[in-house]
Amino acid sequence: MSKNLFDDFKSVSSKEWKQKIQADLKGADYNENLIWKSPEGIHVKPFYHRDDFEEGFSPIPGQPSRWNIGQFIFIDDVNIANKLALDALQRGAEALFFTAEKTFDIDALFENISIENHLFYFDLKFLSPEFCNHPAFANLACQKAGANIFLLNDIINHHTQDGNWYNTLKEDFSQLEEIVVKTKILSVNASSYQNAGATSTQQLAYTLAHANEYLNAFGNNTASIEKVIFKISVGTNYFFEIAKVRALRLLYASLAREYGVTEVCHIIALPSNRNKTLYDYNVNMLRTTTECMSAVLGGADTICNVPYDAIYHKSNEFGERISRNQLLILKHESYFDSITNASDGSYYIESLTTQLAEKALEIFKDIEKGGGFLNQLKEGIIQKKIKESAAKEQLAFDKGEKALLGTNKHPNKEDRMKNDLELYPFVKTKPRKTFIEPIIERRLAEKVEQERLDNE
Repeated sequence: MSKNLFDDFKSVSSKEWKQKIQADLKGADYNENLIWKSPEGIHVKPFYHRDDFEEGFSPIPGQPSRWNIGQFIFIDDVNIANKLALDALQRGAEALFFTAEKTFDIDALFENISIENHLFYFDLKFLSPEFCNHPAFANLACQKAGANIFLLNDIINHHTQDGNWYNTLKEDFSQLEEIVVKTKILSVNASSYQNAGATSTQQLAYTLAHANEYLNAFGNNTASIEKVIFKISVGTNYFFEIAKVRALRLLYASLAREYGVTEVCHIIALPSNRNKTLYDYNVNMLRTTTECMSAVLGGADTICNVPYDAIYHKSNEFGERISRNQLLILKHESYFDSITNASDGSYYIESLTTQLAEKALEIFKDIEKGGGFLNQLKEGIIQKKIKESAAKEQLAFDKGEKALLGTNKHPNKEDRMKNDLELYPFVKTKPRKTFIEPIIERRLAEKVEQERLDNE
């Protein structure tokens, strides 16, 4: 008869652990030496214990039973996009994320593509109810069981990036509402908040406020929404990013209950651009790998990796293959698909999830008291808050407190990049009149890299 060996040991309380740690510190201050404060204002303790969760854990609604390997494809020439799609699906992609800036031939794009049991997202950078209501999309969705085609339109994201509406606020919301009623999909692209330098709690609060603007504006038509899709960027703070994805589901479910819509959201995650570097670019593969791991453990539905050379090279077969293979290795060789909700019950992650959600909710409430997300964008409050957070992070990078290997830590002085640039890797300025100040995405290493390029 088997015996549980742990029965021979009495449980150790949180208080006893802390007393033991304080004894080992030999008079040094516990709080000063072992507790650190994150940019979000969260105090991270050296250990977490069951005693910290007397009320239990908050269940995370809608955690997926599986995650999908995604691939980005830009639609310029529809025939080229079709070939890229066929190749990606043949080589292991399970979801395709198409981006289009103009209308395209839908039938030509899907020629010879087996659509069953795959996901197809269309990030449309134009506003056209006529195109979104094209019968070809409905016909494709009905052809095979298991086909999932999602049309994503986000006029607020366009507004924050461009500074202007497509037409006017009223007209854009009217056209988007027409699209949402037809497609039954509401999409929120929140990736720019992370890439611009917002903290995790700001990202969550702005994402929630972003979604709330739609739900509030659509009124009775919110009842037609069957799926809410969030696109987010995942940074390098491993455990915080796991908790961020989980906290988003908690926050959205709370908001959805108020409107009587589905409490389960669909999350597309991709690595951040903010910490990617031009020099020692192979380190970008390490960064994207850990970021994808955070997305998996946090519970994203689809993960689209970013090629290690994406900031300076045009899309190329090698870079795309490597980025896809990173996900294939995680899924099929590292057993990241063997268990769902892997972070459930981790005292540290559960604590982070709760704290991030609570702090983000406070920011969200302040936004609503201030007239809502769009009003605070118009007044420049959101942009100011993001720039303040970005400036603090930039200062930490400049002082070497926030390290990017190969750039501000252990750089290779012999590294040369000037002749390898196919894309301009820095922020482009385009002076023009805008309705609001755009939210600018900026990498931490840009200033350092520009100086190095000038000195090559």
